[in-house]
This record gives sequence, C-alpha cells and structure tokens, in this order.
Amino acid sequence: MGNFLAGKAVAVTGAGRGIGRAVALAAAAEGARVVVNDYGVSVDGGSPTSEVAEAVVKEIEAAGGQAVAVADDVSTMAGGQRIVDTALSTYGRLDGVVCVAGILRERMLFNMTEQEWDPVVATHLKGTFTVFRAASAVMRAQRSGTLIGFTSGNHQGSVSQANYSAAKGGIISLVRSAALGLHKYGVTANAVAPVARTRMSANVPMELTEIGDPEDVAALVVYLLSDRAREQGITGQVYTIAGPKLAVWAQPRELRSAYAEGAWTPERIAEFLPGSVGVDPMPLLERVAGMERAAREGGRPNA
Repeated sequence: MGNFLAGKAVAVTGAGRGIGRAVALAAAAEGARVVVNDYGVSVDGGSPTSEVAEAVVKEIEAAGGQAVAVADDVSTMAGGQRIVDTALSTYGRLDGVVCVAGILRERMLFNMTEQEWDPVVATHLKGTFTVFRAASAVMRAQRSGTLIGFTSGNHQGSVSQANYSAAKGGIISLVRSAALGLHKYGVTANAVAPVARTRMSANVPMELTEIGDPEDVAALVVYLLSDRAREQGITGQVYTIAGPKLAVWAQPRELRSAYAEGAWTPERIAEFLPGSVGVDPMPLLERVAGMERAAREGGRPNA
C-alpha cells in the first residue's frame, strides 16, 4: 500500500470493469477510501447487474483497503447524488470524483435513432454532470477537491459514433467550466482521454499503434487526484495517456482573423476567407480516407 492519496475519500464511476476498476484499485492502493460505482451494464448499456461493483469492493478489501459499492445509474440526478451521499455517510468527506462510466451504441449519423443517441449522451455527459453537480457543492463548502472527467480522442469527431463523440466533446467543455467556476473555492477539474485495452477499444475499426493498459491510465488519475497535482496548478487540462505516451491537448483558441471595412457580405467572405482566414486542416479526414482505401483493399488501417 502506498500513501499518495492517504486520508482521501474518492468516488469512481464505471468502476466495475476496465479503466474504472483499475482507477479504483490504484486509488485504494495509494491510501484512498473508495466509493465504487457501477450500474453493471454491458457495453451498449443493457442488462444491469450490481455484482460487478461489489466484486471490486471485495478486491480492495482483500488487499487491505476500504471501499463501498453503489450500483446506481449515473444518468439520473438521484444516482449522482447517492454516490456523493454515500461517500459522506461512510467516510465523512469527499476529496475526488472520477467519472469513467460510459456506453457505446454505434451507428452512422444518417441512420442513428433517438434510442441510440439519448442513452449514450445521458451516460457519458449527463452522468458526468450529475456527479460533478453533487460533488462540487460539497467541495465548494470544504474549499478543496478534484473533479476528473473522462473524454476521448474521438472528441475530434467520429465516423460512426457521433453520439459518443458529441458527449466526449461536451465533457471537455464541462471540465473547463468547472475549472473556471470552482477555482476560487480551491477545487480543480481535469479530463483524461485514455487509449487503453478495454471492452470499448475492442470495437475501434482500426489498429491502434499507440495503446496501453488500464493501469497506465490509473497512474495518471491518481496523480491528478493528489495534493501534488493541486500544488503544481493542474486544472482545466485534457491529458492523453497511451502506454508510454503522455500528452496534453491544446486549449481552444482562434488561429487567424480578418476584418472587413463595412459589413460582411457573402461575396466579400468568399474573397477573404480562403486566402486571409483559411482553414485549420482536419487530420482525421485523411485518416478516414485511409480507412476507406484499406476497406476497399480488404485490410485494416493503422491509427
């Protein structure tokens, strides 16, 4: 047992399997008392079972740690609140939340149904909000705490996961909003965009050349939950970890601008935009073209 998170109480959603489980185990191994949340569903969000959260609690306890299970659905306000309330009633405080819970329902945008859109956005984006909402009220009062959301490189866009991509982009904006709004209360907020071998990554339609294991991601999360990260001023950031690779994403910013004399008209924009403002190249378009070529040739492209 380590002591990187000694004395802290941490809640982890989606902690029954994959990255969430690795985060819960790593946090406990570093001295945190853990609320293990998992609704226990399959990748597409069906067939819930509470046993997966209980199983992780038993693993933590067997290793000498402290943990409690909550099998609630984070896409409901009551579910998010119950996770926080359980931390308070069991441990008397809450120092960090890590929102890993998510599902996939893949479909091309022109075929996607409401039943494929709503649950994905609800689990990822609303599920992060419900926990952040309840936790931030506690952290504001105690004037300390850490919020961690899970995004994905797919926030750049996706061929067949527009629902997932939109939710992951929303999580980044939610994290940045939390970092701005809670900074004066001593609360930090960051996002992690992992690339790791999980049930979800098994569905990626290309070979991932940079990929690690859930334990790699857990190490980053433990750091972000720690006092060391707070002391080093880490907030409002998006980090990717993929095996040996650790990267930070750029903050949104304007690239180029042009100013008109008088009002803009469609004709004037047609003159100015290509040469003076231009475009920001979209690398994923070239990657998609490579996927299409590989599909025609019967192969599987690298990413």
